Amino acid sequence: MKPLTFLCISCEFKGLDFLRYCKAEGNKVFLVTAKGLENSSWPREVLDDIFFMDEVTHGSWNMEHFIAGLAYLMRTHKIDRLVAIDDFDVEETAELREHFRLPGMGQTTSRHFRDKLAMRLKAAEAGLQVPAFTSLFNDEEINEFTARVSPPYMVKPRFEAAAKGIRKVHSADELWRAIFELGDKRHNYLCEQFRPGDIYHVDALTVGGKPVFTRVSQYLSTPWDVAHGGGIFRSVVCEYGSKDEKELTKFNTGVMKAFGMVYSASHTEFIKCNEDGQFYFLETSSRVGGANLAEMVEFSSGINLWGEWARLETAVARGTEYKLPPVRKEYAGIITSLSRQREPDHSSFNDPEIVWRMKKDHHIGLILKSDSRERILELLNQYAHRIRQDFHASMPA
Repeated sequence: MKPLTFLCISCEFKGLDFLRYCKAEGNKVFLVTAKGLENSSWPREVLDDIFFMDEVTHGSWNMEHFIAGLAYLMRTHKIDRLVAIDDFDVEETAELREHFRLPGMGQTTSRHFRDKLAMRLKAAEAGLQVPAFTSLFNDEEINEFTARVSPPYMVKPRFEAAAKGIRKVHSADELWRAIFELGDKRHNYLCEQFRPGDIYHVDALTVGGKPVFTRVSQYLSTPWDVAHGGGIFRSVVCEYGSKDEKELTKFNTGVMKAFGMVYSASHTEFIKCNEDGQFYFLETSSRVGGANLAEMVEFSSGINLWGEWARLETAVARGTEYKLPPVRKEYAGIITSLSRQREPDHSSFNDPEIVWRMKKDHHIGLILKSDSRERILELLNQYAHRIRQDFHASMPA
């Protein structure tokens, strides 16, 4: 069978297992990344070539130059698939697919997995529960929203990832001050009612429009608290067969169907509102979850999300059936934090449940695995106390 050629695009140093698995499937693998990442430890042994873009600003590529460069490459190499590795590459990769008429997610569908306003509009249109929200296009609509919906409110950038750029305001007057501060950029933001509650995430693989793998987990510290309050990041796999797991598995399937997901990895977040106990959709993405959640999922399930994403992309491109490997049901949890020490000594954390340790300057992180969710929670709580006392550092959002 003739090898397929995959062009992978990433403005961040990530997705290494995708590249390795993609090559292991017998494909040619090209990578386009930022010039600033030229000296990163890319797995060059599996790459047929690597190209660098030196015009990347805030995660955005110079698309005129990108299209010209790809057109030149395609004179001598037939590109079969384009893959966006990071959130910030989704829109640009969709634009490239549209221009070169390549298969995969186009610009309209990609908006549902990148633009937080498009996500909410599409979810509401499909009858899925979302917190009350408004765009910031029209003054009258904003006033109608604040008259109808009680504060506090969250002002969110439409195109940022994770909790970057989010601002919490406590009144209509404070909201208007925030809008005036945004100036001509206000159209790139939305306003949403703040609904206190627990945040969950569903990491999934979809093939043929149907999720074939899902793992439901709960943040013990919300991304907002970690980013803006200097907290310690923690997440744990939910109890298998629980009401929460069943509801979120079904909810996630509804989101993927409504948003037009055909095949990809996805990471989707929901909130369980303290006030009414209901789940609400927050946001989604057509990529593997960050913050080492993929490693946590793998230790709990045996499924390498990056690798299986590469395998299913290859199967779809070849027109063959994708088969998910056997899935385990063990419990895993993760804890990570900035560290005051450049190379923190975490040897005092020596419980047998530890299966992974973070190796990154000024960071400390551990993943735990056990047959008991209660044991994972117990250790995560203990470790949070010890890390806060001996290691934890924080930076302004």
